[in-house]
Amino acid sequence: MARVVVRSETDAAGLAEILQPRTDLLLERDLGGGRFEAESGPVRSYLRTVEVKPGAAAGSAIAITQTVDFRLAVPYFGWLFLLPFKRALARPGTDRAPWWAPPARLDARAASVLGTLALLTVASGYLNTLFTQTIPFAGDEFGAGNSALGVAGSVVRVGGLVALFVMIQADRRGRKAVLIWSSVAGCLLAVTGAVAPSLPWLTISQLLARAFSTAVLLLVTIVAAEEMPAGSRAYAVSLLAMSSGLGAGVCVVALRLADVGTRGWRLLYVIPLLALPIVAAVRRNLPESRRFAAPHVPGAMAGHGGRLLLLAASGVLVNLFVAPSSQFGNQYLRDERGFSGGRIGLLSVTIGTPAVIGIVAGGRIADVRGRRVVAAVALSAGTLCTLGYFFLGGWSMWVVATVGTVISAAAIPALGVYGPELFPTGLRGRANGLVAVSSLLGSAGGLILCGVLADRFGRIGPAMSVLAAGPLLLAVLVMAAYPETAGKELEDLNPEDRAADPLKGPLGP
Repeated sequence: MARVVVRSETDAAGLAEILQPRTDLLLERDLGGGRFEAESGPVRSYLRTVEVKPGAAAGSAIAITQTVDFRLAVPYFGWLFLLPFKRALARPGTDRAPWWAPPARLDARAASVLGTLALLTVASGYLNTLFTQTIPFAGDEFGAGNSALGVAGSVVRVGGLVALFVMIQADRRGRKAVLIWSSVAGCLLAVTGAVAPSLPWLTISQLLARAFSTAVLLLVTIVAAEEMPAGSRAYAVSLLAMSSGLGAGVCVVALRLADVGTRGWRLLYVIPLLALPIVAAVRRNLPESRRFAAPHVPGAMAGHGGRLLLLAASGVLVNLFVAPSSQFGNQYLRDERGFSGGRIGLLSVTIGTPAVIGIVAGGRIADVRGRRVVAAVALSAGTLCTLGYFFLGGWSMWVVATVGTVISAAAIPALGVYGPELFPTGLRGRANGLVAVSSLLGSAGGLILCGVLADRFGRIGPAMSVLAAGPLLLAVLVMAAYPETAGKELEDLNPEDRAADPLKGPLGP
């Protein structure tokens, strides 16, 4: 139990303000006698008590002592929010939440679900970046060139076909069960990469591991969208993106293990075993999605083809550039800049950490101001900055890469929330699986093209220049064809769910 005690002196008007129920981080209920409890908010328990005494100063001063006892409903990551939450409670309540808080207030269930999903996303973030980070070192051991590595990366991403099957099961069997066994399968299959005897064997083993870890990332986004209030869905996606980035960062830091010898990269494939206790904790604490548990109509693709085509085309366009930028970024640093594994890890952490700024800002602006402008600006400016990274060296390369990472990160919550938003509950898993397949096909095409063009040009930069057309075209498509979904309930975006009254079950709205 955490406690905040605030002592101050005020006048009658100030006292009247203090005795008003808060409406910012949480919604208070007046119990009378200067006592307030939380009617709604991200807390498991909460009580604010106001004591009034005559002030020490002359005149009409009034001495106020406010005592707030509370327990946050954010598991695993509550310690990150405890200090800013205390500081916010120490100030008088307002109608606006602090900049770091969700634009629309979370209740205890939503906060608990989001914290639990974030923990699982750390593990899946590691799994999803594992092959990309280690493939240059595996290529050295197996004697593979850029073209072979590009083909290997593309084959791994075709595992999205398996992810599609997993997502179909999530529409039939429920989000939680599929999420748990996909996480276990992803971890165990990833470990097989530690004993791969050749590049083809490594590729096939990680094809399956990547398929399940991709399904996990899709499902946590879906569950978050189904649980969060309408005004905070992009915010939730931004927190999950940061958690995924934390997992990816662990993988990047672990690249130092690749420097211990030619086979050192294999050690990174053992680390996923440490994620199994995380999966066990999530299994205990994560409820089934309330929208899936409530009555909903079976999914039918009829009437949703236009939205599916729009998001599928978007997945292809953006991943033509993003996938090779990630995989061949390490190859560029090793072959053209002479970086070691440790130095690659240092660069990745240095330029990746500030991405938190872009993710947080992008998520909040996307919820408050709208998704489309945020996505279009982040795609175009971020792509151009990232492209400059492949043509520069020294400090300018670090600066441009950092700026590009921060700007590009703003597109993650702005675009990532569309997948769950634009399809009804009974179709949400299958539709997002199909979009993932198209995205992975775009990744595969981008990797193959980048590998072939890099071998032809003798450098990676010119190849990336060609592929940059993908996200630049997507920026235009977002402004021209995407609907604005900010602040709208999922049932308003998908009327068939409203007709089924999915939120009138025992959990309530």
